[in-house]
Amino acid sequence: MRAYFCALAAAAATATSWSAAAADQGTPEQAVAMVKRAVTLIKSEGRAKAFAAIGDTGNPDFHQRDLYVYVYDLNGVALAHGNNPKMVGKPLIGLRDNEGKPIIQEMVKVATTSGKGWVDYKWPNPVTHAVEAKSGYVERLDDMLVGSGVYK
Repeated sequence: MRAYFCALAAAAATATSWSAAAADQGTPEQAVAMVKRAVTLIKSEGRAKAFAAIGDTGNPDFHQRDLYVYVYDLNGVALAHGNNPKMVGKPLIGLRDNEGKPIIQEMVKVATTSGKGWVDYKWPNPVTHAVEAKSGYVERLDDMLVGSGVYK
C-alpha cells in the first residue's frame, strides 16, 4: 500500500511540474493577441516606432515568456524580430527548420493566400534553448506579415 501512495505522489509531482512548465509557455490565444497588438501599433504609430517596440526585449506588449513578435516583408526579408535582432534586414525566404521545412516561405504563403493562419515547424525555444515543435500565427498587413508563435 505504501508503494502505491509513493507512486501516486511521484505522479502528482510530475503532473505539477508539467503544469508549471505549461504555465511558463504562451498560449495560442496570447500569440494571436500579441500579433493583433503589433498590427494595431504599426497602423497607428508607423513602422519605425512599432519595429523598435517589437525589438525591445523589455517591452511586455511584445515579449512574454517564450512569446515574441516577428515581421517579414512578403519577399522574406526580416523587418523586425523580437528574439533575434541579427535577423533584421536579412533575406530569409530560404530559411528552413531542422527538418527542412521552408518556414518563411510557408508563412508568406499563408499570409498571401488566406490573410492569416498558422504554420507548424521546429524552432529553438528562447527559454529552454532546445529545438521544439512550434506553431506560428501570421497575419498579413499591407506588404508584410506579422507573426508570433507558441511552442507545443
